[in-house]
Amino acid sequence: MGKNNSKRKNLKKQAKKNKRIEKQLSQQNQQQDQEVKILLLGTGDSGKSTIVKQIQILYKGGFTENDLLNYKNVIRSNIKFYIKTLIKSCSQLGLKISEKNAEIAEDFVRTVKKSSVEITEQVRESILALWKDPILKEAYERRYEYQLPDASKYFLDRANEICKEDYMPIPLDILNCRIATVGVKEIQFEVSEHIWRIVDVGGQRSERRKWIHQFDDVSILIFVVATSEYNQSLYEDERINRMQESLKVFKKTVNNEFFKKKDLVILLNKIDLFKEKIKKYPLTKCFPEYKGDGSFEQTSEYVKMKYMSTTKKKGRTITPHYTCATNTDLTKNVIETVMNNIIETNINKYF
Repeated sequence: MGKNNSKRKNLKKQAKKNKRIEKQLSQQNQQQDQEVKILLLGTGDSGKSTIVKQIQILYKGGFTENDLLNYKNVIRSNIKFYIKTLIKSCSQLGLKISEKNAEIAEDFVRTVKKSSVEITEQVRESILALWKDPILKEAYERRYEYQLPDASKYFLDRANEICKEDYMPIPLDILNCRIATVGVKEIQFEVSEHIWRIVDVGGQRSERRKWIHQFDDVSILIFVVATSEYNQSLYEDERINRMQESLKVFKKTVNNEFFKKKDLVILLNKIDLFKEKIKKYPLTKCFPEYKGDGSFEQTSEYVKMKYMSTTKKKGRTITPHYTCATNTDLTKNVIETVMNNIIETNINKYF
């Protein structure tokens, strides 16, 4: 009799324990079903980090005071680097700075340190005078012959404001400010009863070996392409065309064993810069085989086709979007379209 009572008690304890375990598993499964991991990939300077900044603005309340101070220092450091790069490029391009600014330029290169965040009145006047020089403007227009970020003009046009002692970055300054992603950065936010986890991995060659460690539990892959870089070379190797490198990396990544069952989103970024550039520089700089009329419509479609055609798996969903990551409204529309598509196509299939 005593043994039977003991057995019944043990069975009740085990039943309660099983019920607790089932409840925990159910809660874990529910939480997992609500979480979406998005891997954000692309080669260096494609605009991935700008998209992450947009998410910070749109869904995380913007930037802290400490963030603003850090960006202020980076922007002030960069603006001096841009002027130095322009000055040095003139000799490379066979351009001669006007006589009245030649001495200012020589003194600027010799004495101004990029690492210093301080901008004296003399440095401010030198930056403003040199940026007005038509020879440096011509050097900027030929920036595709050397390495100078497109955003340099945006900041140099704002140099007077940036050099003021009480300057603090506005959101558009932060969106245009480039800081190379090193390692893995993650941002998490909640929308439509789902937790969205965006993982941004550095796109420089030295960083790509880290991508494989982020492949587990990925819901969807977003690959960012800088469309305007079709006539530019890599920072790491100036013999290699940036878009050709991007295509090579895209093909290798999306056909990886880990992604065979994953749908893809291609963000054809910097389309505003592409639209302006294609008027001056033919797409044949990257694709000698291109035979179209050179219009924005045909060239942008051709670039899209080059990426869309690289996947080997038939029936796979690849969704392209033209975008400009520094445009908050446009980026918001693209992000929300991507999120809605994931939800509508039964999110559980991705896990």
